[in-house]
Amino acid sequence: MSDPVLPLVAEAAPAARLRSLWTNLDFVKLWTGQTISELGSRITREGIPLAAVLVLHAGTVQMGFLSALGGAAVLVFGLVAGVWVDRLRRRPILIAADLGRAAILVSVPAAAVAGVLSMGQLYAVAALAGILTVFFDVAYQSYLPALVAREQILEGNSKLALSSSIAEIAGPGLTGILVQLITAPIAILFDAISFLFSALMVLLIRKPEPPAVPREPEHLVTETLAGVRFIFREPTLRALGLRSATTFFFMGFFGPLYVLYAIQILHLRPALLGVVIAMGGVGAMVGSVVAPRIVQRFGLGRTFIVASLVQGLTNLLIPLAGLVGTPGTLLFLAVACLMVPQLFGDMAFMVYNINEVTLRQTVAPEHVLGRVNAGMQLLARGIWPIGSLVGGFLAAALGVRATLALAATGVVLSTLWLLASPLRRVR
Repeated sequence: MSDPVLPLVAEAAPAARLRSLWTNLDFVKLWTGQTISELGSRITREGIPLAAVLVLHAGTVQMGFLSALGGAAVLVFGLVAGVWVDRLRRRPILIAADLGRAAILVSVPAAAVAGVLSMGQLYAVAALAGILTVFFDVAYQSYLPALVAREQILEGNSKLALSSSIAEIAGPGLTGILVQLITAPIAILFDAISFLFSALMVLLIRKPEPPAVPREPEHLVTETLAGVRFIFREPTLRALGLRSATTFFFMGFFGPLYVLYAIQILHLRPALLGVVIAMGGVGAMVGSVVAPRIVQRFGLGRTFIVASLVQGLTNLLIPLAGLVGTPGTLLFLAVACLMVPQLFGDMAFMVYNINEVTLRQTVAPEHVLGRVNAGMQLLARGIWPIGSLVGGFLAAALGVRATLALAATGVVLSTLWLLASPLRRVR
């Protein structure tokens, strides 16, 4: 049986003979803007939960709602974003999303200075920024194939993942320092500025974007669900989608609980927590560099399966930190239990994610690519808020550490979707 995945592997060798994307000035502009934006986003990703815990003294249920709202936008707007991205030019969507997020985030430090910051505002900021992030991410993943040669899509995704990794290394440590020096709400101002810079870099890209492919009018529901239908008709994408849905449901448990667990149960200071999370950036950076080599050496199927297992198994160390890091024991053991999944789990996640996005961009036709990307986001980040809500309530009933143990186990079991699919035989 022919497999649409094979061109992805077959074209890796010709890609090596092309000039590096670092010589493509338009790609460098996109990469630079995304690097700065990712750095700012890391500050907000940790800064909003820290503002909720340290400034507003939020509990587990409130943290669950806060984490859920950030991802609920995918559930509501994900498929709609896919339709827009396939109908319109993608670069203006990227610029508008960046400018909108800058305007939304600047309200947090403004409210803090005025002394009126509340959980209600944090909920609104998380929801509105989440909506714009959905449009940005779908357009971003669909824009890359129009900016670089098809044979360089894997390299482009790898380099853009490197951008995210750099931010993962510098962002958490910088966040911890900023939170201690100027408080969490004021630190979020840096993210607003980063989005303005990102919008400027995308605006400066000179390569014309091809117009959207004209299509026959379709029923709105049929057009909206086209990406999801494509995913479930294509066996490899179907397995990846079901694995993502399962993984992100259980990873959603970590969203509202990780910062609370580290600060209130393990008693880590924000700066030390920033260092711990920064190890994830180191792992992600390594993963972004080695991802193309790993898939060429071991094949696509094995790469996905092993990366999924590593991510789940290392996460089992996180609840273990609550045993070895209780008062009267050595704190460094607890920190080590948090650092290992950050380092190796994030490395595995990055290898997995780069190859998954590249597979999508290679298999999906141009006219439906935006909706396929949106459908995969729905099966990943759209499931996250459901997990966040469930995790928040389970933590209130079972305790934080038991809930985190359940989450890690669920991530391990999500690999069964890959093992039961044709993907495991793709070399």
